[in-house]
Amino acid sequence: MPTTSVRARKWIASGKAKPVWNDLNIFGVQLLIEPSGTETQDIVVGIDPGKLFSGIAAASKKAVLFTAHVCLPFKRVVARKQTQKILRRARRGRRINRNVTFAQRAHRQKRFDNRRGNKLPPSIRANRQLELRIVKELVKLFPIKDIVYEYVKARGDKGFSPVMLGQKWMLEQLSKIALIHTLEGWKTSILRKNLGLEKNKKDKSVQDVTTHANDAIALGASRFMQYKTFHTTKSRGHHWVGSIQLTDAPFKIISRPQLYRRQLHFENPSTGGFRKRKGGTVTPFGFRSGDKVIATKGKKTVKGYIGGYSEPNKVVSIYDLNWKRLGQFSASKTQMLKRSNGLCVS
Repeated sequence: MPTTSVRARKWIASGKAKPVWNDLNIFGVQLLIEPSGTETQDIVVGIDPGKLFSGIAAASKKAVLFTAHVCLPFKRVVARKQTQKILRRARRGRRINRNVTFAQRAHRQKRFDNRRGNKLPPSIRANRQLELRIVKELVKLFPIKDIVYEYVKARGDKGFSPVMLGQKWMLEQLSKIALIHTLEGWKTSILRKNLGLEKNKKDKSVQDVTTHANDAIALGASRFMQYKTFHTTKSRGHHWVGSIQLTDAPFKIISRPQLYRRQLHFENPSTGGFRKRKGGTVTPFGFRSGDKVIATKGKKTVKGYIGGYSEPNKVVSIYDLNWKRLGQFSASKTQMLKRSNGLCVS
C-alpha cells in the first residue's frame, strides 16, 4: 500500500527497506523485514480502451494512485503489415518463372488451413497487449482487487468499430489477474460528470489527464459509487451511494518504442542487383534500440531512447517519447540510463 515519503525515507535510512523502480518509472520501497500488518485497502484499476489512445487509472476509496495516457501502436502496426504484404508478394513474383506455362510454374498449395475465422487482427492485438502489460505492472505495485473495463457497443449505422474487436479476448486475459467488471460509455460519462472531472472531446491526442485518464478514474470509482433508486413514503427517485476522494496522482505518458527489427534486405536492390541487409536492434556501441540514455553535444543535453546508429560516424540516433528524432549524438558522449523494457514512459 502507498505510504508517506517521510516514513519511506526512515525505512530506507534504518535498513528496513530498499528503494525500487518499476517498468512504469514509479518509485517505491521494498520491505526487507516482516511487515507489522497485512491489511490492505481495495484498489481498482479502470481501463478506458481506444483505437489510438487509451486511459488507465488505479484508485482506492481514499486516493487516486496512478493515471496514464497510453499511445497505442495501431497505425504503426497497420503500416508495417501493409509493407510486409507488398514485400511478400514481390518475393513470390520473383520466385515464379513466367517464361513457362502456368501448369509448370512453381505454385505451391497451402500446407494447412490457416484461415481462422476468430483470428484477432495484429493491430488490435498490439493495442490490447500494451494495455495488458501496463495492468500487469500495476499488479506488482498494488493489491488490485477489481478491474473495470469500458465495454463499447456500436449503435445505429456504425456496424464496425476497431475498439470493439478484441474486447472478449482482453476480458479473458484480465480475468486471470483480478475480478472483472464492465461499464458502458454513457454510464462512465454520468459518473465522470458527477465527480466533476473534465473531458477534452476536441482533440483526443492531447497527452493530458483530461483526454482519457479521467474516464479511467471514473471507471475505477464505479466500484465505490453507485446510482441507486430510493423509495420512501413521501418521495422516490435516484441518488448516489458511496464516495471516493479525488487526489493528485502520478500521471504517465506511455508508448512503445518503434523498433526497426532485422529484415532480410532493403526493398530496392543497389547497383548490380545486390540487396543490402536492413535493420537490427543491436548497435556496435553496447546500446540496444529502446534503451533510455542521456547524451550531450556541445551545450545541448537530451534524454531519450536509442532508435538507430551509424557505424562509420560512430553516432547514435536518439528519439523522444513520440519517436521523433532529437538528433544524432556521439556514442562516446552517450550514457546509459536504463535498459529497454519495451516501454517508453514520461
